[in-house]
Amino acid sequence: MITKVLVANRGEIAVRVLRACRLEGLATVAVFSDADRRDPHVRMADEAIALGGTSPAETYLDVAKILAAARRTGADAIHPGYGFLSENAAFADACESAGIVFVGPSGDTMRTMGAKVAARTAMDRAGVPVVPGTLAPCVDAADARRICDEIGYPVMLKAVAGGGGKGIRHVTRSEDVEAAFERASSEAVTSFGDGSIYVEKAIERPRHIEIQVMLDAHGGAVHLGERECSLQRRHQKLVEECPSSWLSEETRAAMGAAAVRGALAVGYVNAGTMEFLVDQGGNYYFLEMNTRLQVEHTVTEMVYGVDLAREQLRVAAGHELSFTQDDMRRNGHAIEVRICAEDPEQGFFPSGGRIEHLELPGGPGVRLDTFLYEGQDVTLFYDSMVGKLVCWGPDRPAALERTRAALREFVISGIHTTIPFSLRLLRQPEIVAGTYDTSYLDEHLNDVLGHGAGRHRLAAAIAAALVHRERARSRLAGRGAARGDDASARGPSPWVVNGRRDAMGGRLR
Repeated sequence: MITKVLVANRGEIAVRVLRACRLEGLATVAVFSDADRRDPHVRMADEAIALGGTSPAETYLDVAKILAAARRTGADAIHPGYGFLSENAAFADACESAGIVFVGPSGDTMRTMGAKVAARTAMDRAGVPVVPGTLAPCVDAADARRICDEIGYPVMLKAVAGGGGKGIRHVTRSEDVEAAFERASSEAVTSFGDGSIYVEKAIERPRHIEIQVMLDAHGGAVHLGERECSLQRRHQKLVEECPSSWLSEETRAAMGAAAVRGALAVGYVNAGTMEFLVDQGGNYYFLEMNTRLQVEHTVTEMVYGVDLAREQLRVAAGHELSFTQDDMRRNGHAIEVRICAEDPEQGFFPSGGRIEHLELPGGPGVRLDTFLYEGQDVTLFYDSMVGKLVCWGPDRPAALERTRAALREFVISGIHTTIPFSLRLLRQPEIVAGTYDTSYLDEHLNDVLGHGAGRHRLAAAIAAALVHRERARSRLAGRGAARGDDASARGPSPWVVNGRRDAMGGRLR
């Protein structure tokens, strides 16, 4: 039995999990850093424990502090959310040793699926297609070059312990392998403490498709369709959809069955996501498994009508799944846009500051997972994502239209955000048509950013203002009028007119 859950996280995912706990009738505990003491998850929980400090290492990544907070409050379960300790096998082991339920898979399962080479090996044995490449780490840079020459170019060098786009290099020539290996290995050491590298054949212009799975400890195993996650910048997802606008029903069914087969093969229990690359011919290959709840789980919930966070709690408490594969019926289309405190015009540099004004979108089919409030100080201590806008429609065009309308309503002033960029992105012809792949933003980022367009708009506004002023002066001089407040001379401000035509969909700043 689970009676009290400590949520070992912050921000919108902490709020999300607390809501699921309420629906399950569970008591809740929040933990918080000094920077987050006024945030909504602190107020929502039944109890809240200060961790002290601001950096991730001294707060949400401090296993000893998290476990001490659980013992102090009598929490018998910990939900890690995503990020921070959510895929930390040692933390899952520590929870088990302390007699606390970890809401997620076991530490052993995490270790298997978190090590890229071990995961590829396990999936290969389970009959799940894997990207051609090595099933063991390269010995050194020279060994990597030999393997790449055998596989054929292009190739991907990847960190064995990687994630989040770190420790990855795309290589197209033999002479570039050794330098790329050293850079990838160095980055992997910095990010993960492990510089081991393996090789995969690079799939040209793939789609990034992931399958949501949910398994219980009684043999129940279900997949909940797929999510299209191909809109990425530097391997970081920006927009996700459910379902994919591109997969055939045959491929969709085969990938779902493969995902369940792979999860069962490693004894997986709780929510997880199997990620695949799908080539232009419709062939799919296992990429990795995320052993936690995904950021984009929301689009699956909107389309399949399930509460994945609540189901996680039920499974962790030992219950069987509350649904079967036959219960899974797709309904409509959902799109998630990640809202980040970043300045796209400055290389997506993180943006901190105080939220001076906030206007949130709403209406039928609009869901907003966030933790923002007016007067809040957005710091640079943590991940830049400050919310997720999720919109549902009966079909993809309707979902796109609703998402764009919601983005136009969404106003956050005081910091830079990716809202204007996202609006422009969802207006691009390839996105509207659903013909994009993972290379889209690599090739079209400047088109979406509209580099130079801001300067052109400003120049046009200045020119319009000057012309307007000169015409007004000429009219007044011609009439011999001395009234400088003539309404017909004033007319609408050219700054306002130009602002209405702002392709970013926002206001001139």
